[in-house]
Amino acid sequence: MMDGYGNQAPEKLQGKYQAMVVCCILGTGGLVSWNSMLTIADYYYQVFPAYHPSRVLPLIYQSFAVATIAILAYHESKINTRKRILIGYTLFTISTFLLIVLDLTTKGNGGIGPYIGLCTIVASFGIADATVKGGLIGDLSLMCPEIMQSLMAGSALAGGLTTALRLLTKAVFEKSNNSLRKGAMIFLAISTFIELLCVILYAYIFPKLPIVKYYRSKAASEGSKTVAADLAAAGIPNQADLTNYDSKNQRLSKKELLLQNIDHAVNLFLIYVLTLSIFPGFLYENTGQHGLGTWYALILVAVYNFWDLVGRYLPLVKWLNVENRKALTIVVLFRYFLVPAFYFTAKYGDKGWMIMLISVLGLTTGHLTVCIITIAPKGYMGPEKNALGNLLVTFILGGALTGISLGWLWLVGKKNAL
Repeated sequence: MMDGYGNQAPEKLQGKYQAMVVCCILGTGGLVSWNSMLTIADYYYQVFPAYHPSRVLPLIYQSFAVATIAILAYHESKINTRKRILIGYTLFTISTFLLIVLDLTTKGNGGIGPYIGLCTIVASFGIADATVKGGLIGDLSLMCPEIMQSLMAGSALAGGLTTALRLLTKAVFEKSNNSLRKGAMIFLAISTFIELLCVILYAYIFPKLPIVKYYRSKAASEGSKTVAADLAAAGIPNQADLTNYDSKNQRLSKKELLLQNIDHAVNLFLIYVLTLSIFPGFLYENTGQHGLGTWYALILVAVYNFWDLVGRYLPLVKWLNVENRKALTIVVLFRYFLVPAFYFTAKYGDKGWMIMLISVLGLTTGHLTVCIITIAPKGYMGPEKNALGNLLVTFILGGALTGISLGWLWLVGKKNAL
């Protein structure tokens, strides 16, 4: 069966599951470096005890990410998506390697100079994140929901992978000298390899998969110019021959797209305001002392990452894939009852209640994000899907920045907070 673009219909194409696997790895690469830094926060607290690394570093990261995505989202229709994503993963690779170089150069010593260097590298992570995330979500919005879901699941897998490795390295090196530093170096080396793998996969493997070529050709026929370089890499260079109409006169503007999807955008913003106001700063600095000692914060991070990953796979179950927009909004608003719940649990509860709450936070973050990201592009043409994907990422990163900023309020009234 052929469609109107001279391509096989999606159900006849090969490469769907290969595309899902590749996107899962790409999603992991989009956050593995950052998750490595969050997971080895105990090492940075040892090196920079007076600088609140679990709060300051995310704030720097998200500030640069928001500024970058705002610029890229505004110009998305003119940007070569292939170059954008490859530049992002290359920047991730170089920045992660520079963390290793910084630590080796300073021999793991603290001080304001190394900390400024660390903050500078973290800022480059934020730029890379916005470059990759906006580009990929915009690109995959052109394709079937399963491929997008795999990307989002890969993002959560990055957290699960780094946490599992952190627990392992902590157990292995706990009684050795410089145990935290050794674990951190292993993390950063693995992250550098994963980022380099993503560069190779996106450059040489992903664009040549039949299902990817189908959806990109379809988007080109609908007037999308952002896929031109990817199609050329797949051996389909003549974009002018694929365009059936003047898309400039028919596509919705960014303002129109935003107004039609304002509930999705605001919901994503609110999801990440709440999540990032608690994770990770609250877990490291506001959960007190427990019998688990230095393991406690790591276990809470591991629990969050596990349930975030589970939540991102739940929409694959049809009856758990929430598409009702009012229902999504209600659930997003109800999550804010977690704020007083975390406060009173940290003050009066035990670790069992805290683990339950962090499980709910992770599960709902992952589940709601995938539901919204996969249903929002439905019904739009290729150029509109790409624009909408970039707009939604802007609200995600904006929510994350706001949440991290509000997270400092947990320190109000706390002794020795500054």
